[in-house]
Amino acid sequence: MRAPVFVAAVAAALGLSAPAMAEGAPKARDVVTHYADLAQVMYGSSYAAAKDMLGAVDALLAAPSADTLAKARAAWKSARNPYQQTEGFRFGNSIVDDWEGNVNSWPLDEGLIDYTDKKFYGDSSDENPLYTANIIASTKIRVGKETIDVSTLTPKLLRELNQAGGVESNVASGWHAIEFLLWGEDTNGTKAGAGNRPYTDYDLKACTHDHCDRRGQYLKAATQALVDDLKEMADSWAPGGAARADLLKKSDNEGLAVIFTGIGSLSYGELAGERMKLGLILHDPEEEQDCFSDNTHNSHYYDEVGIRDIYYGRYKKPDGSEVTGPSVADLVRAADPAVAEEIDAKSNAALAALKAMKDVADSGEMSYDMMLAEGNDKGAKLIQDSVDALVAQAHAIERGVGVLKLQIKMEGSDSLDSPDTVSKN
Repeated sequence: MRAPVFVAAVAAALGLSAPAMAEGAPKARDVVTHYADLAQVMYGSSYAAAKDMLGAVDALLAAPSADTLAKARAAWKSARNPYQQTEGFRFGNSIVDDWEGNVNSWPLDEGLIDYTDKKFYGDSSDENPLYTANIIASTKIRVGKETIDVSTLTPKLLRELNQAGGVESNVASGWHAIEFLLWGEDTNGTKAGAGNRPYTDYDLKACTHDHCDRRGQYLKAATQALVDDLKEMADSWAPGGAARADLLKKSDNEGLAVIFTGIGSLSYGELAGERMKLGLILHDPEEEQDCFSDNTHNSHYYDEVGIRDIYYGRYKKPDGSEVTGPSVADLVRAADPAVAEEIDAKSNAALAALKAMKDVADSGEMSYDMMLAEGNDKGAKLIQDSVDALVAQAHAIERGVGVLKLQIKMEGSDSLDSPDTVSKN
């Protein structure tokens, strides 16, 4: 569904000097370096939260109960927020974008992993031969002409099975694989209710749905894989790390372009387009990102929080302390205060629109998948208002790029750029 990137060619090409900054404005190199520092801290927070989740998963597997399952689910939600705040680092940094596939790919065909409700999910797919492979119930699976031994479930194996057979929805590791294993399928469509997997799916003495030992092994391996992956990315942004080195070898203008590409692409093509507008066009709860847990409203909101973190060069850590430093916002303000004020206003409006949607979902009035239902005018307006605000924010960011005489390529989306081409079938 994603359209090719469209070009925001504003002012001069990459490599030309930015306009002279007002006295007291930060140096571009300092802005780029602080961005790398911010990435290290933010991925470090995500890694720490994922380790807490791993502890909750261990507790669930050691003593399965309604309480330990609820605590593991709560730990997943708590860990999800700081990860979402890092997503603005993706699109401008190829190292992050390549890595992300093992961590946050969606949607996924859950039948690859575990049992499903055939009345809801079906039992086959023309696009995916592994649609119901059920790794948990298998010792071997066939991928094309190759037979793969899945008798021992490890983080390495799960990563290798991502996009098996060249099918993007074959997602074996990452946030959403863990989410499915904790919540199970959400078979409620656009009606109230999330997934409702019983804790006895992990109870070796009172096992439901068979293979409880394997299911526990899978959950443990998937959670460990996520913890390891997040540590890898935090380390990659530390001094001497690959992501930091790749960024800092660029010219100042190229480094600034990376920053704007990430936040602009997340605001426009990814969040407003692929994650929100597409589902609204299709009225399809399967386009809800956190579809098993009904946590999508939080994931969308914290994406916007992260966009602002990166733009303003500040991040509030879980312990309440704040990391601050020179930012692209400072550079835009020095170059053109009026454009800076416009970005401030559009960014505040985007945060407010997403907060309004989040508040309705948090209140219990309606979850995000219910907002997608055809005929739900209030829900549709909450989503559309957020989409419109994110698009406006992205265009304001483009104007900031313009005053700094940069050129970026911002991700597009068919749902925004060519909505008539989006299939409703």
